[in-house]
Amino acid sequence: MQPLIELKNICFSYPSGRKVLENINLEIYQGKKVGLIGSNGSGKTTLLHVIMGLLPATSGQIFLFGEEMLKEKNFAKARRRIGFVFQNADDQLFSPTVLEDVAFGPLNLGKTKEQARQIAQSTLEGLGLLALKDRVAYRLSGGEKRMVALATVLAMDPDILILDEPTTGLDDATSHRITHLLESIDKTCLIVSHEYEFLSQTTEVFYGMESGLLKYLGDSSALHTHIHIHPAGALPHKH
Repeated sequence: MQPLIELKNICFSYPSGRKVLENINLEIYQGKKVGLIGSNGSGKTTLLHVIMGLLPATSGQIFLFGEEMLKEKNFAKARRRIGFVFQNADDQLFSPTVLEDVAFGPLNLGKTKEQARQIAQSTLEGLGLLALKDRVAYRLSGGEKRMVALATVLAMDPDILILDEPTTGLDDATSHRITHLLESIDKTCLIVSHEYEFLSQTTEVFYGMESGLLKYLGDSSALHTHIHIHPAGALPHKH
């Protein structure tokens, strides 16, 4: 079976010369839910941006859906099949109303205005957000914005979901809603979080990241509250 995401010896450095990613190798197969954990500044978000083609890898190879990502046109094609939820929901919401934000993706995929509107309404209804459809996104609460940002990618029915810290700063109720959704959804997922309990509930396997290095850490069921991970990804343990 061919992985949907395959990274081979990926490195990334900023023009200043500061190295952020070092020889990253990763394979994610269809239907798998993969977690990525690590401290702030460890390179997690940078890795997601490199996978999406938002930052160019300094070296190495990226394969998405079996195709090597050689140019922006390759990434543009692949991004149509990937739902990427940014860490900051404000980076994702830009239309006059919530309904228009959620309909934007389906429109970009070639749906008619009426089809896109129906998909957007159905997606919002499924997430319990239909009451927000005529609201202006920037006036929503942080939790509402995060849920709407998730709705914008789910409306595109992507083959892969990539989520960057989806529960950071949320109240317990919204965090539980997102956890339940990701537990029940039948999609390939790559989820970045620093919350151990959240990853234990929403992923199957997890990796640790520290100082640009990635290491496979095993079954996500080993993760729970009060477990910590040592630098460079040593296996978690209790005190």
